[in-house]
Amino acid sequence: MGCTISPILFVMVMEVILKAAEGSAGPADLGGRCSMPPLKAFMDDTTIICSKEDETRRTLARLDTLMAWCRMRFKRKKSCNLSIRKCKIEEAVTFTASEQQSPTVSQEPVKSLGR
Repeated sequence: MGCTISPILFVMVMEVILKAAEGSAGPADLGGRCSMPPLKAFMDDTTIICSKEDETRRTLARLDTLMAWCRMRFKRKKSCNLSIRKCKIEEAVTFTASEQQSPTVSQEPVKSLGR
């Protein structure tokens, strides 16, 4: 049996980090007057959704700075990126966090439930 308050504290801290990084990019334009906040998270899984590549880089850099301040790091092994432009996957677009380049989804497919 683990500590019952530990996951609650973790989620609270992650929420503060995400709120601090959220200001570096505006809502992602999904078309048809629909927009979405730039950061989505569940526990320690975070997704950055931006309309422009420079906004994504700025948001990722801000998250990286905040994570370093908290003495936390992104794990390259658990990170990947997917960049879509005009309904096509952009293989040439790469992102860097914690001084490590994140692989694209085609280089290292996302595993779900161990598969």
